Amino acid sequence: MHSTDSADAPRKSAVVADDTARSRDASRPGRLQGALFQSIGDAGRAELVERRLASAITGGHLRAGERLPSENDLARSFGVAPTTVRESLLALRSQGLVVTRRGRNGGSFVADSADPVAHARTALSATSRVALRDLGAHYAAITAACVRLAARRAVPSEVQQVRSRLARLDESDLEQWRSTLDDAQIELVALSQSARLTREQMRLQAEMSPMLRLIDVDETSRQAQPALLASVVDAVEAGDDHEAVAATERMVDAVINALIDLQSQSR
Repeated sequence: MHSTDSADAPRKSAVVADDTARSRDASRPGRLQGALFQSIGDAGRAELVERRLASAITGGHLRAGERLPSENDLARSFGVAPTTVRESLLALRSQGLVVTRRGRNGGSFVADSADPVAHARTALSATSRVALRDLGAHYAAITAACVRLAARRAVPSEVQQVRSRLARLDESDLEQWRSTLDDAQIELVALSQSARLTREQMRLQAEMSPMLRLIDVDETSRQAQPALLASVVDAVEAGDDHEAVAATERMVDAVINALIDLQSQSR
């Protein structure tokens, strides 16, 4: 018995040390913030910056009237030159998504006319049922890959941050409701510690989020979505990667079916 305990001691010490190191990492700014402004790197062309910011605006992550970081700050965050950011902001202004104000309190701001709901209605009506199913399949595949890794790599303190975000859901404010759910989803998949997968999931989240706003007004769907996401969080916290994937597939199936039903009603 004593020799077995001695043999296990190094492994236990390694586990404790690893968990302690991860706990220290969890005390730093959350993975969500880092995920939102990941460096674009060598692919840092103006159209990619434009697409990233446009998705954040139409997805409701950046709200009407919200001030954007300075051009230099955006350039540092995205890993591109300030001139590249300037070019992307010019394109966003031409689309009516961003306005620029001069003076002491000036800068670039999300335009008041940037309406995610109007964008969502147009996007849903222009998307076929087959395309919706395909979008759901892609989203489920990427998210499942993320939560599988998260179940293996995340520590309880990191998962608790996601739970804390879900606890702040407020049904009286549907804009906040969707933004909080999206942020919780991104924070959860960021626990995969895979920058590539997280970046792709964020792109898909931005594509789907505006349409999901349309089903948030339905009480049944609104109550089901956080419960489905919570079941994924439960599986990740338990370290059950198989259940995390299964719960993700159930969650995606539910929202895609709700979107198809809504699409059918509007035609």
